[in-house]
Amino acid sequence: MRENALLLACLAAGVAAGAAGWAPEALLRSGLAMGVLGALVLQVGLGLGVRGDLRALLGSLRWPMLLLPLFTIGGTLLAMLAAGALLAHRPLADVMAAGSGFGYYSLSSLLIVEARTPAVGAAAAAQLGAVALLANVLRELLALFGCAYVARRGAGYAAVSLAGACSMDVCLPALMRGAGERTLLPAALVHGLVLEVSVPMLVAGFCS
Repeated sequence: MRENALLLACLAAGVAAGAAGWAPEALLRSGLAMGVLGALVLQVGLGLGVRGDLRALLGSLRWPMLLLPLFTIGGTLLAMLAAGALLAHRPLADVMAAGSGFGYYSLSSLLIVEARTPAVGAAAAAQLGAVALLANVLRELLALFGCAYVARRGAGYAAVSLAGACSMDVCLPALMRGAGERTLLPAALVHGLVLEVSVPMLVAGFCS
């Protein structure tokens, strides 16, 4: 819980610094977020690579684990259809694209802005990208604070699904604390990998 509170405090500090105009110009470069995210994923990979039981871990993978990301994708898209019915003034494709980040806010919002700018203009595309950013940041925060609790309650696969694309990196420590390494690690890695690969395809499809 302490780690989650620290992450939330960092987010709040960043928002406050940006709103006050205190953010250094170097931190606002568009490629910086992707570089930091890449470093985080690299660190996760290094942690897996130095494990002495990596081969046994990979051997524990089972094909039903592939169903979990499919259910996560299906459930998220159904929820976005319901949201689209409530937001009838917005194009359904935009609502679906905003929700297809699965918590991968840094990538999905950038893809949406790039894909929608030629069709709707820079201002409207930036607005949709901001909505996608907020939706996926909130999903990641919910996962960070909720997946360990859900896992401890015995719903390990539900916790992995809640983590979305972050199940293989940002939320992985919380999942491990909640359910134990041997229980969820293979499923969390497969789930996160499949969702991270699906984000560009789904966002591009809805934005086309």
